Amino acid sequence: MTHLVVHQLHKSFGGVKAVNNVSFEVAPGELVALIGPNGAGKSTTFNVINGQWSPDCGDVLLEGRSLIGLTPQQVWRFGVGRTFQTAAVFGSMSVLENVQTVLMSRDRRFFDLFSKATGYQQAEALSLIEQVGLVEMAHQRCQALAYADVKRVELALALASAPRWLLMDEPTAGMAPAERQALMTLTHALAKQQRIGVLFTEHSMDVVFGYADRILVMAQGRLIAQGTPTEIQSNEQVQSVYFGRQQPVLVSAVLEGVP
Repeated sequence: MTHLVVHQLHKSFGGVKAVNNVSFEVAPGELVALIGPNGAGKSTTFNVINGQWSPDCGDVLLEGRSLIGLTPQQVWRFGVGRTFQTAAVFGSMSVLENVQTVLMSRDRRFFDLFSKATGYQQAEALSLIEQVGLVEMAHQRCQALAYADVKRVELALALASAPRWLLMDEPTAGMAPAERQALMTLTHALAKQQRIGVLFTEHSMDVVFGYADRILVMAQGRLIAQGTPTEIQSNEQVQSVYFGRQQPVLVSAVLEGVP
């Protein structure tokens, strides 16, 4: 099986069931949005898939192999990249050096703690930077970049390990509408071209309904609905629990002009 499979996942903290019997799949090249109110269990689900937390029971399978018990680094090496709500880059380093540093980690070149990334796999690093549209900024320090460009750098870092799957935690948080559209258009194109399965959380409904192939909706730790954007938009339980009764009208308005 080539899918990323989450099977009957459970995770509790004390008496709180943060994730309660959650199951879903993500196919290669598919963009799947995981949405829900605050406290729904989205971040816990991400953290279990990523190896930060162990589930109470259940499994996460990648191409038939269980990821349970692996560290985040091992999960990363197995082909699961991740971006975070707050971009994690080295501000004092250039865009090129940031990407080269990740390439060094991928190639296990950190045995020399005093080695520098400068010059390492420069052609490959520049190719990754070109994929996210930042070639002209390759030698600029990340701390001097606009926030939207920093998010593109983070995407390049995630792609440096040649992931087959990508977890994106609120990728467009803090971005203006035009910036959100640009980043997600880029992510969509790369996912389809490279057959990368993408699972992302997001609060901006224009992003969710404009770019997701399927949407998973969580509430109080449970998966209450999953389907295409059209199916989710018309789902009465989702409207009641998450959107509110008037949301279908709002969604239609928000999607005007979305590619």
